[in-house]
Amino acid sequence: MEVICLESQALYMLVDKVVEQIKEKHNVKEDKWISPTQAMRILNISSDTTLQKLRDTMEIEFSQPSRKIILYDRDSIYAYLERHRKKAL
Repeated sequence: MEVICLESQALYMLVDKVVEQIKEKHNVKEDKWISPTQAMRILNISSDTTLQKLRDTMEIEFSQPSRKIILYDRDSIYAYLERHRKKAL
């Protein structure tokens, strides 16, 4: 038996990737509530602090079903990106 050790963030990213692939394979619709890793990927940011700032300033909507779990509203993230879009001349 081989044991593989991963940092928690790497594990969460791996789980997110597997879930995405399963959804694609079975043609599953996108979830309304997404993980911080998915939110950061959509926003193209790598800092937890930046994500927290967007949450603290109410730029994006979130839900906190328990103390350590925070989920983000996918539609509010897309709306945030649209509000900050720069239109071509």
